[in-house]
Amino acid sequence: MKPFKHYLRTGLVAILLTAAILLPLKSLASESLIFLHYWTGAMCGGIVEMVEAFNETNPQYEVRATGFEHESFKVGINVMLSSGSTPDMFSYWAGAKVQALVDKNYLAPIDATWVEAGLDDIFPPSIGKACTYNDHKYALPLTQHYVTFFYNKKTFSEHGLTPPKNWKEFILVCDTLKQAGTTPIALGSREKWPAQFWFDYLLLRTAGPDYRQQLMQGSASYSDPEIDKVFGLWKSLLEAGYFNEAPNMLNWSEAAKLVHSGKSAMTLMGTWAIGLFDSQLRWKQGEDYDFFRFPIMDTNIPMTALGPVDVIVVPREGKADTVNSVLAYFSDPGPQMEMSKGSGALSPSRSVPLSFYTDLQQRILAVIRDTPHWAFNYDLATPPVLADHGLTAFKFFIENPKSYKKIMAQLTRQADDYFAQQSN
Repeated sequence: MKPFKHYLRTGLVAILLTAAILLPLKSLASESLIFLHYWTGAMCGGIVEMVEAFNETNPQYEVRATGFEHESFKVGINVMLSSGSTPDMFSYWAGAKVQALVDKNYLAPIDATWVEAGLDDIFPPSIGKACTYNDHKYALPLTQHYVTFFYNKKTFSEHGLTPPKNWKEFILVCDTLKQAGTTPIALGSREKWPAQFWFDYLLLRTAGPDYRQQLMQGSASYSDPEIDKVFGLWKSLLEAGYFNEAPNMLNWSEAAKLVHSGKSAMTLMGTWAIGLFDSQLRWKQGEDYDFFRFPIMDTNIPMTALGPVDVIVVPREGKADTVNSVLAYFSDPGPQMEMSKGSGALSPSRSVPLSFYTDLQQRILAVIRDTPHWAFNYDLATPPVLADHGLTAFKFFIENPKSYKKIMAQLTRQADDYFAQQSN
C-alpha cells in the first residue's frame, strides 16, 4: 500500500491542474480550446510560437496552451483523464504510454483527420506506425528527438580527442579525460528518466533491437545474461569514476550545464538539449559543441537509433470535432518548423525541407536515416507500470552499482507478476 502522502501529492496535482486549466473554461467562448502540454523550463521552445501562429490565422478559434512541469504532468494528466475533467487536447509520448490510454478508452481516434489531411503523404510509415494503436490513428506527431552524445568541442580539442566510433575508443577518451582531471560524462538522474538512455543503448549495442523488443514484451527476462552484461558494463563505467559525483542530485539540464562549463566533457541526452545550448546558454552549434552517436560495441549487432516522438492526442471527452482543425494545421510544414526551431527537435514531417535545418541537425538527420532501426526509449517502449519499476531501479543502481544482481532479481519478479496478470 502506498503512503498517504503519495495520494495527497497526487490529489494536489490534480486539483491544481483542474483549477488552473478547466475552471476558467466556464468564462471562455465555445471556440476556445485548451491545449495542455509538458514543454516548460529548458524545453519550452517552439510551443508558444506554434500556437500563436494558429490563433493568428484561425480567428474563429482560440487555442490556449498551458504547460506544466514534466513530472507533475505525468501524474496530473492521468488523474484528470480518470476523473473525466480533461483539456481539449494534450501532448504525450508515442509508444506504450499512448497505448495504455487507448486501452483505458481515454482517447478519441483521429482517423478522419488523418485521411482528410493526407497525413500518410506527409509522415513516413515509421511515424505513422508510431501513431497507430489497435488499428486506428490516435496521435498527431509533432517532434522527433534523437538521443545522442553532446560534447564540449573545446574540451575535446584541449586533450587532443576526437569523437569515438567504437567502445574501445570511447573508453580511451574517458580515461584520457579522467587522468587530466576532467569528468568525462555528465548525468543528471534526479527525475530518473535520464538514466534509462544508458540501459537502452548498452542493451541495443550488445543484444540488439530484437532482443530488447522481446524484453519489453515479456518474452525475455531481466534475469537473462544479456541484462547481466548490460549492468556489468554500466557498473564498470560508474566504478571507473567516469560520471560526475551524485548524478541523482542533478536534473538533465544541470548535467548539460556541466558540459557547457567544461567541468564535464559530454552527456548522453536527447536533442532537446540543443534548445538549451542554443537559446539559454548561447552556445554555437558545430563551434562550441557537437554530437556523436553512441559507439559501436559489437559489429555483428545492427545499429539502432533511440528517442521519443512527441504527439498530440485528443481525450474522448473533449471537443474532438473542433480539435480536428487544429491537428490538421499542426501537421503543416510551417507549424512543424516553428516547433523544431524552438525545441531543437527534428520534425517528423517529410514536407519540411532539409535546407530548413542547421548543419548540425542535418548531420543528425543523416545519422538517423543511415541507421536501420529506430527504438523508443525504455519508458515509452515498456508498459507504464513496468517502466516505473525500471526507472526507479536505474536510479537506485546509480547510487548502488554493486547491487545490480538484486536489482535484476527484483525487476524479474515485477515483470513476471505484471505479465502473469495480463495473461489472466
